[in-house]
Amino acid sequence: MSKKNKILFLCTGNSCRSQMAEGWARHLHKDLIESYSAGIEKHGLNPYAVQVMAEANVDITSQTSNTVSDLGPLPFDYVVTVCGHANENCPVFFSETEIIHRGFDDPPQLAKQVEEESAKLDCYRRVRDEIEQFVRRLPEWLSARSSPK
Repeated sequence: MSKKNKILFLCTGNSCRSQMAEGWARHLHKDLIESYSAGIEKHGLNPYAVQVMAEANVDITSQTSNTVSDLGPLPFDYVVTVCGHANENCPVFFSETEIIHRGFDDPPQLAKQVEEESAKLDCYRRVRDEIEQFVRRLPEWLSARSSPK
């Protein structure tokens, strides 16, 4: 059996997008990916993110908001930055870590633009679904990148 890829999903506050990505990776690819999430800062787990992930039968309630330093010296295979700020301020990793950027809209910022609660949740649902599609294809995409040409 081949080893699991250790993947860190990195965001600004580790409250929403990176948490969703970690949850999807655990849910969809627990046999292929050892997933983690962290932020440049920690803002706590966003309750709307928890709610919309639960709607998709993915429980992220046991995940915690962390910074990279909270995780310790883990040798990640990949760090996926899921927002521009994290990509621009990504910490230095002292291993064979490959940094990949795949930005997603910030659900809290999107939700500020609407008033109704259901419309706010729709902002989170849209980003949740986009992250799911990315994470669903991630192992195949990584495998294609590392295959000899």
